[in-house]
Amino acid sequence: MTKTRFLALVTALALLLAIPTAVFAQKVPPHVFVGAVTLDGATAADGAAITAWIDGDQVASTTASGGEYSLLVEPEGDASFAGKTVSFKVSGVDATETATWSQGGGDVIDLNGATAASSATVGDTGNTGAQGPKGSTGKAGPEGPAGPAGASGSPGPAGPAGSDGAAGSDGAAGAAGATGSAGPAGSDGAAGADGNDSGPLALIALIIAAVALLAAGGSYMMGRRA
Repeated sequence: MTKTRFLALVTALALLLAIPTAVFAQKVPPHVFVGAVTLDGATAADGAAITAWIDGDQVASTTASGGEYSLLVEPEGDASFAGKTVSFKVSGVDATETATWSQGGGDVIDLNGATAASSATVGDTGNTGAQGPKGSTGKAGPEGPAGPAGASGSPGPAGPAGSDGAAGSDGAAGAAGATGSAGPAGSDGAAGADGNDSGPLALIALIIAAVALLAAGGSYMMGRRA
């Protein structure tokens, strides 16, 4: 890269020497500047404007090509910029480099344009300060919404068997059963002895026969129920 810029400077000076002497009699030879050009640390794009300034006035301009430039700074007529400071701009951004103009001079100067944001100096990081006291506990925030129900747990083991309960009280008596059918008639009793005054005896015999008949019927009914 340095060799290329040197050749560019030599070529520009050779062109100046090739200008007829009669022309120099009317114009002051220019000062030639060549070099690399960057903007915010990156190589300037092709076509980026490179301008030279003296006393606040633009005195020359060119464009970057392949990350380099070549600029002729010459006064008008027979005026001279001898000893004056030349400043440069890259795409309208001030370059950090300057030069002193001299008649017929030639310099290789790499121009570095930097915007205010990129040229700001970052200060050194200070040491970490001591930890401050712990602040008081803040107020509790509002209660959040209830979360979804969790999954059911596995069944627990069976508990021990309970003790036997007390015996229940007797139930109410059932309804009376239906009346059974009449039993067969009993056998006739023995005939009573003849007696005097058979009226009362006959009545007694009749009563005994009826009792016997009822007893026989009751026995029959009891036998059926059994």
